[in-house]
Amino acid sequence: MSEAIKQPDALTQATVTIAWVIVLNKPFYPVYVWYLVGDGVVASLATLLSAPLFLAIPFLAGRSPLAARIALPLIGTFDTLFETKLFGSASGTELFFAACVMLVALSFKADEKWWQRGMAVLVFAVFVFSRNFIDAPLRVWTAPELVTFFNLNAFAVASLLAFIALRYAGISRT
Repeated sequence: MSEAIKQPDALTQATVTIAWVIVLNKPFYPVYVWYLVGDGVVASLATLLSAPLFLAIPFLAGRSPLAARIALPLIGTFDTLFETKLFGSASGTELFFAACVMLVALSFKADEKWWQRGMAVLVFAVFVFSRNFIDAPLRVWTAPELVTFFNLNAFAVASLLAFIALRYAGISRT
């Protein structure tokens, strides 16, 4: 007899939605780079390396909702660190740490506060590491390219933050 599939809680459902949005948007980033920057498409293809990790979150949610809710900001944090090394701090990729912090703030139940606190400290520590120890990017960009990257990433982060706020709106954390 097969086990019934349990419907995930509302917070986990929101986490899965955000993971799917990220997975579905990942392939477009190199296209944006090609269209807006015109150079560096090959380097931007490396951003697709994290897509399978984000794709695993919906499957993880069925087995362990807490693990899925931890995984999303965790994967996002290390993806942001990688992309900051790839594109450099001036590209604005570090702005994605804000989305990771917002996910930490919204993704946990009241009785999971120690997980939430630990994740908040981790995201902040990785951000501090990024600001202080990421040297030159893996690819050198011109000043106009960096301005374009910063604008692209600022718009992407603002869009993601707005979507996160809309998706988590009204969800009880008790």
